[in-house]
Amino acid sequence: MSAIPNAASVAVFAGDSVLLIRRARQPWLGRWSLPGGRLEPGETAPQAAARELIEEVGLRVSGLRPVRLMRFAEAGPFVLQVFATRAYTGSVALNEEASAYRWVQPGALAELETTPDLDVVLDEARAVLDRC
Repeated sequence: MSAIPNAASVAVFAGDSVLLIRRARQPWLGRWSLPGGRLEPGETAPQAAARELIEEVGLRVSGLRPVRLMRFAEAGPFVLQVFATRAYTGSVALNEEASAYRWVQPGALAELETTPDLDVVLDEARAVLDRC
């Protein structure tokens, strides 16, 4: 039985680098993660992912490819649908949900304190985009 997502995030790639934000709120305050958030009533996961990217980092995304579903119990149970894309416009402008951002190259992730399984998620996201 497949779970229905109530949150979405996006791995936005520019070349080999991926956009990460440092979380300014719980859960995982201070950890590096993908931008995203909870679905609003009536939204699909892709709609929420696109909205969250505009709100959190100021980027408009398209061509979202599903990567995986992740289940978390922190801050209330939620099911996160992770997407990946290379198609975006705009420049990064953070809102209050992120304290910093960086474009991270493969291999540099080990230097950062990240949300759970981010390394695995990014490997899967790259594989999904490489198949497109």
